[in-house]
Amino acid sequence: MNILLLGSGGREHALAWKMLQSPQCSKLFVAPGNAGTSAIANNVNINPTDFEAVKKLVQQENIGMVVVGPEDPLVKGVYDYFKNDSELSNVPVIGPSKYAAQLEGSKEFAKKFLVKNNIPTAAYESFTKETVEQGCEFLTTLKAPYVLKADGLAAGKGVLIINDLAEAQQELRNMLVDAKFGQASTKVVIEEFLDGIELSCFVLTDGESYKLLPMAKDYKRIGEGDTGLNTGGMGAVSPVPFADAEFLEKIETRIVKPTIQGFKNEKIDYKGFVFIGLIKVGNDPYVIEYNVRMGDPETEVVMPRVKSDLVEAFKALHNGTLAETAFEIDERSAATIMLVSGGYPEDYEKGKVITGLDKVEDSLVFHAGTKDDNGNVVTNGGRVIAVTSYGADFNEAIKKSYQNIDKLNFDKIYFRKDIGFDL
Repeated sequence: MNILLLGSGGREHALAWKMLQSPQCSKLFVAPGNAGTSAIANNVNINPTDFEAVKKLVQQENIGMVVVGPEDPLVKGVYDYFKNDSELSNVPVIGPSKYAAQLEGSKEFAKKFLVKNNIPTAAYESFTKETVEQGCEFLTTLKAPYVLKADGLAAGKGVLIINDLAEAQQELRNMLVDAKFGQASTKVVIEEFLDGIELSCFVLTDGESYKLLPMAKDYKRIGEGDTGLNTGGMGAVSPVPFADAEFLEKIETRIVKPTIQGFKNEKIDYKGFVFIGLIKVGNDPYVIEYNVRMGDPETEVVMPRVKSDLVEAFKALHNGTLAETAFEIDERSAATIMLVSGGYPEDYEKGKVITGLDKVEDSLVFHAGTKDDNGNVVTNGGRVIAVTSYGADFNEAIKKSYQNIDKLNFDKIYFRKDIGFDL
């Protein structure tokens, strides 16, 4: 079967790498892809949210399945577009409906879903431009630090955690009145701060049953010791050393099962990945957020640990036979470290030639922001490359990744040297 994968990052390169291991995948197209996917699949220069162009490609190349990497096409309704088009409705789309994608597209929608289904999460209220002063008042009832979340999609940058009350009130006004995050912050969710350590849970579901993928922990801050600005992610490890069997059991019973049951109760059309951002407070899990796709760079450690045929699982998802499908996980640990452009997450330059890719041994290299330029692989984004390695434990995996990073170079290369420091 010919498969189309939408997206262009490290997550998509890792998904492409995994899907190509399946005998069911005869030809893989990636739109728009990057230099890494072009080496193993067929890149097509199409914007994943241009559904007309996607339709044309699906018909031209006789594509039998569409796998959606990033959140944008899902929030904009690519699943529904296919389902409601008589010429496309028989092509499975791996990803939830537009309604379900609000779990990521709207923080308020997600919080309401959590509360309705008795899933542990932080207390919250949401506010608009009209109720900004009530929001400032609500902040006075909370203890510092104060958590402000833009309701809509803000490319992972719409969350502020502030220690000072007056500053938090000012930032709330900046978000609502001055549209600091544009459309994303026409509504802002204010949340109680939960103190603990974060981890990510990944689930594959057909809306009725589910399979648990490996857990992961990622590192969002640009600076060592988790300091500085938030990024899309600077590295990740899997499994999570502090998530023992008892804690994993709590995640499944208190969070995963009621989430899937919530989909069933509300007849939410959901065939794809659920990313559940968790925080461990004491020995209890709480939900920070939902995403409706795999995380990045977590995919780069989760996919290498999936032993089963991913395309087979996607077919089962579509056919409603996921419950009967075997799903095996590799016992080894995996760790990924992200190489980024100097200046990221603020201003950075593109077009820097990357050297040493051919010298990497015993590690996987997943491209994120790269492109081909006259035979050279050059930087084409803030996060450039993820280097993933296996190990008996996370320390061994991390060590191997750093050894291979030493062989890679591009102008103003930057990476964190302390991934896993807190474990």
